[in-house]
Amino acid sequence: MPSPYRAIFTAPGSKGFSAAGFFGRMPLSMMGIGIVTMVSQLTGRYGLAGALSATLAMSAAAVGPQISRLVDRHGQARVLRPATLVSVAAVTGLLICAQQEAPDWTLFVFAASAGCVPSVGSMIRARWAEIYRGSPRALHTAYSWESIVDEVCFIFGPIISIGLSTAWFPEAGPLLAAVFLLVGVFWLTAQRATEPVPHPREHHTGGSALRSPGLQVLVATFVATGAIFGAVDVVTVAFADEQGHKAAASLVLAVYALGSCLAGAVFGLLHLKGPASRRWLVGVCAMAVSMIPLQLAGNLPFLAVALFVAGLSIAPTMVTTMALVEAHVPRTKLTEGMTWTSTGLAVGVALGSSAAGWVVDASGADAGYVVPAVSGAIAAVVAFLGYRRLAKPVPTREGQRERDYEDGAQHMA
Repeated sequence: MPSPYRAIFTAPGSKGFSAAGFFGRMPLSMMGIGIVTMVSQLTGRYGLAGALSATLAMSAAAVGPQISRLVDRHGQARVLRPATLVSVAAVTGLLICAQQEAPDWTLFVFAASAGCVPSVGSMIRARWAEIYRGSPRALHTAYSWESIVDEVCFIFGPIISIGLSTAWFPEAGPLLAAVFLLVGVFWLTAQRATEPVPHPREHHTGGSALRSPGLQVLVATFVATGAIFGAVDVVTVAFADEQGHKAAASLVLAVYALGSCLAGAVFGLLHLKGPASRRWLVGVCAMAVSMIPLQLAGNLPFLAVALFVAGLSIAPTMVTTMALVEAHVPRTKLTEGMTWTSTGLAVGVALGSSAAGWVVDASGADAGYVVPAVSGAIAAVVAFLGYRRLAKPVPTREGQRERDYEDGAQHMA
């Protein structure tokens, strides 16, 4: 491990909560694609599969920020455990209904209920922010590390989920995802020493973190970015199926994540200069341009190469986004703010996977890659239009009150 990464793990407890976060985030890459694979295996209906995956993502988008808002007020352990139990119970119901060929509406009910899942990545990043507050260089490396972990999950998650569902039994992928979620969250919340302490009740004023203009730009852009990811997942499974190698979709999607993982590893070693908002804009535009070669994919090897190149822009953009969230959101709402970006992605994944599923059913997998291309173009337009809001963080009354509180506490000390 390069020395900057090794250095951040000198903090007590950092290895433990990062490892727990890895298991807790595996379902992020396994559940949606596992549901698509399961339903397509059982029914052959990609439209239904995409719609169920979209329902799960939309539910998580609606509930996730509320869970994180409660975490900012009451702490991670008190909130995450009951939320996780509800989500796991709903996933169990979804699998039973799918296996028993229950009516479609029952699948949608359980998929919506399963969205009561915490944003584990936001919880881990909040712990890093608490440890390395005031050390931008170390925090940049920590955020880069967590982006690497995200991409490792996306390398192995789809392989495990699709592989188990195609080689063992259709429900195997989502089932294992639920187990990972349960283990990861309960392991994480058992580590109380590194859990951020909730701020005093009087600091939790001013409404949602989403009132920040800068955060609004990030979330809106990430809706379109999430549509890229959701569409690529669904269309790649369908494309591999048309090629007669459905199980190979997991390997192709892993290559996509590998490109992001490698880029994130290098990005964390860099000493960056210049405004983060400019780097973010370049990253979003690069993601949009990288969707164009997918229209030419005629076979799986070409598709894998194109997705690897496309993945190179993902992790650096995500790392920069977390830095911008921290600059535009009061510390008392940091977990909620980070979760809102995940929510934007989740909404986009829902829209992209649903749209891609219907396009595949109507016109085939080749036509489906138009969906991520259009989504990328929309993301670039929104980023350009909102760039000025990100150029300079706007102090909020809540943030100023928090800084005054901390300055007073340091003075008293």
